[in-house]
Amino acid sequence: MLDSISSGHQAYDTLNLHQSFSLEITAGLEVKNGEGDTAAVTDRISIRRQASFALTYSSALLVEVDETEGYRKLQDLVTNLLKEQGIATTVDTGGGEIDLTDLTPDEAQELVADDGYFGVEKTSDRIVEFAKAVAGGDPSRIDAIREGIEQGFEEARKAFGGWLPDISHETYDAVMDKLDQWVSEAREAA
Repeated sequence: MLDSISSGHQAYDTLNLHQSFSLEITAGLEVKNGEGDTAAVTDRISIRRQASFALTYSSALLVEVDETEGYRKLQDLVTNLLKEQGIATTVDTGGGEIDLTDLTPDEAQELVADDGYFGVEKTSDRIVEFAKAVAGGDPSRIDAIREGIEQGFEEARKAFGGWLPDISHETYDAVMDKLDQWVSEAREAA
């Protein structure tokens, strides 16, 4: 969470970080005596740690940071992580391939713009068409389709630390609206 506070003419930003860790170990042992009696012993160890701390820094420091260099470092990090996991760094957009390793901030912005390949409209269209194809074009399977889409978005949320950008929520809403429209049109046609 990012909070802004101002003091005089100097602005400060605070970045609040939260960390949570949980580990539980359970071990069981079953003991039999000579008379055939059995006793069970179970040990459980739970370790939990939660920490929160705030980093406060002057927004003047942000002006000194070269945004292009910061973007490039982040891009290199993500690209290397994808490559290490065997994930391709090229995306086929229908109009050609885009190599994520060479993507500039302006090109990335174009891709997520309203009419961009990864914009809400085109992404939601692809998700809905895929879902309809998996369901065999059968609108009576809408509950299973919705459940699968909800599960996919929830897994994405977990993968990103419990947070998704606004464009993801807008895409989710657009997908659900388009599915409602599909079911409605199918009922009217029946």
